[in-house]
Amino acid sequence: MALCLWLIVVAPVCCWGQGPVDTGDSGVFQPQSALTDMEFASVSTYRGPGNPDPRPNNKLPILLWWSSNLFPHFPGDTERVDCAHSSCLVTSNRKVQLYRRTASIIFYGTDFRAYEAPLPRLAHQTWALFHEESPMNNYLLSHSVGIRLFNYTATFRRESDYPLTLQWLPSLDYLLKAPAVPLQEKNRWRRAGLAPVLYMQSHCDVPSDRDRYVQELITFIEIDSYGKCLNNKPLPDYLEDTSTATGEDRRFMSFVGRYKFHLALENGLCPDYMTEKLWRPMHQGCVPIYRGSSSVADWLPNNHSAILIDDFPSPRDLAEFIKTLDQDDAEYSHYLEYKTPSKITNLRLLEGLESREWGVNDMSKPNYLNGFECFVCDRENERLAAVKAHRKNPQQNLLPQPKMANSSHMGCPLPSPGYGPVESIDPNDGWLQMWPQDYWQSLDQAEGLESLVRHNVSDPSLLWQHIQSIAVRRARGR
Repeated sequence: MALCLWLIVVAPVCCWGQGPVDTGDSGVFQPQSALTDMEFASVSTYRGPGNPDPRPNNKLPILLWWSSNLFPHFPGDTERVDCAHSSCLVTSNRKVQLYRRTASIIFYGTDFRAYEAPLPRLAHQTWALFHEESPMNNYLLSHSVGIRLFNYTATFRRESDYPLTLQWLPSLDYLLKAPAVPLQEKNRWRRAGLAPVLYMQSHCDVPSDRDRYVQELITFIEIDSYGKCLNNKPLPDYLEDTSTATGEDRRFMSFVGRYKFHLALENGLCPDYMTEKLWRPMHQGCVPIYRGSSSVADWLPNNHSAILIDDFPSPRDLAEFIKTLDQDDAEYSHYLEYKTPSKITNLRLLEGLESREWGVNDMSKPNYLNGFECFVCDRENERLAAVKAHRKNPQQNLLPQPKMANSSHMGCPLPSPGYGPVESIDPNDGWLQMWPQDYWQSLDQAEGLESLVRHNVSDPSLLWQHIQSIAVRRARGR
């Protein structure tokens, strides 16, 4: 049972570390998931042009990657990185946690656990967060008190320090690619009995509660549902291997490309969280029926390239709209106009693709892990230089101001039912038992960790005592 059901405001600790600053392919898209092999063996360390840093390794600040599953270099556990403006040593060796030269610790959000945090948090160290995956992986980061523990962030939110918002869109050419199956052929498949709408999902019982919505929608319109969730149709034998979907296998793409509409429902709802569920149907020339990011319209190629579920008051209304579109080739084709470059009118999308310094399947740019690593390296070198200048001449050089993340860098809302009010759901429903409780229990852990840091505690196993203490004080109205 969650120990708390509301978000309290905890006064931020104003510092860098949480104490006073110590002055002493254009082809197949294979998404770069941070926990899979990212071809580190074949990608050399990215070296920024014109790096003027002359210091030897023993003079460089150290960045520690805390996650045991993630170190974006191969082989070994320590590398020198020469970035655009400065250099650092980076390592996954936790023995350096308490070193004076260890300037920042980089965490992978999915692996970040309050009860395993590196404590005590040293005053001279910053914390950096890399979290490109679903909000469901760690709701601790969606609470203000949790995200404020970090000084630098790289998340799917555009407000983060190093935004990864378009990480699932490899390039503009990916959108412009001609439809995998022409409209005339899609219509032939429709006449042969194919449903207008495809749903393919094997990850059931997720925070977005997407299956509950689809279950209601399917009573008003025919949907071919493959995968384990709401299955009503078997996949062909040659597609039973799910890796064909992950790697955008040609046969898989041809199969799903026959459908005119794809239900594109994210597993978690959060501003700017958009995955291949949105971009892949558009790449194929199918119309996505989308629910996920509440700000998705800010990133679509134009204002008629996707059907947004939240624009419709009910599944019945959505179904009627899809049926009308299915019977009108001219209006349906209107939704595919973005395949012509001049019809991509969203400047935010165009500028976002052009300005991002990291690449997806682009060997001329760093991947986003190495890019964020260099971002932290350059910022830490700037901070340390400013601290040194202040030490030499406090009157002329101000101490650098502390930097702290906020809810706009990650904050995601409390999971809500995919369809209907929460009051209508059976109290024993599995979704209700899991995700709202997980959200609030994550708040308990965030508050407990903040308390450990604030009290300069060295033992993270004391987290549960601090959580209990906070709950008792709250119950007493303190």
